[in-house]
Amino acid sequence: YERALAIREKAHGPEHPRVAFPLNNLARLLQVQGSYTEARPLLERSLAIFEKALGPDHPDVTLALNNLAVLLRTQGSYAEARPLYERSLVIMEKSLGPEHPYVATSLNNLAELLRTHGSYAEAHPLYKRSLAIREKSLGPEDPYVALSLNNLAGLLDAQGSYAEARPFYERALAIREKALGPEHPDVATVLNNLAFHFDTQGSYAEARPLYERSLVIMEKSLGPEHPTVALILNNIALLLNA
Repeated sequence: YERALAIREKAHGPEHPRVAFPLNNLARLLQVQGSYTEARPLLERSLAIFEKALGPDHPDVTLALNNLAVLLRTQGSYAEARPLYERSLVIMEKSLGPEHPYVATSLNNLAELLRTHGSYAEAHPLYKRSLAIREKSLGPEDPYVALSLNNLAGLLDAQGSYAEARPFYERALAIREKALGPEHPDVATVLNNLAFHFDTQGSYAEARPLYERSLVIMEKSLGPEHPTVALILNNIALLLNA
C-alpha cells in the first residue's frame, strides 16, 4: 500500500483522486491493526482530496466518509461519527436514488452506530428501510438481506422484543447456509447470535447446540487461537455457569 501510494503521488501529484484510494486502503489496514492514530490523518487527507477534486457531493466522497466514521465509531467517538454517516447517506440518496443497495448500506451503517450508542428507537426504522431496499433490489435470498435480518434481530433482542427477533435470526441463518454453505464463518455468527437470543431468555437447552456448532465452524475456519473463538468459548462458559 505504501509503495502504491508513493507511485501515484509521483505520477499524478499529491492532490489527485487516484492518490486518495491507496490512502484509504492503507488507513483501513492500520485500523484493523489497531493503529488508529496513524489511520485517522490518512482518512482525513483522502476525504479532503476527494472533496477538492470531485466536489463534496460525489459518490466517491462517501468512501472516505464511511471509513472515517467507522474509525471514529471504533474509538467510541459517536458524536463525531454520526454526521459523517448522515452526510454519506444524503450523498448516496441524491446521486444513486433512494432505493439503491448502497443507500441500504449507508442506512445500515448509521443504524449500527445508533444501536451501539443505545438509540434503539432511531435505529429501528433505518434497519427496516435498509432491509426493504435490499430485499427489493437484491432479492430475498441475498446474503446482504441476511445481514440486515441479523442486525434487525439484534436490535429487537436489545429492546426485549424476543418474539419478533427469533424469525429474523432463523431466516438470516437459512439464507446464509444456502448461499455460503453450512461451514461458513458468517453462518457461525448467526448461530452465535441466535444462541445468545435463547441464552438471554434462559432457554439453555436450545442455546447450547447452537453455540457448540458455531464454535466448531469458527475453530475450523479461523483457527483455534482466533479472538472470535474466545468470544464463543466465553458465551458457552457463561451458559454452563448459568
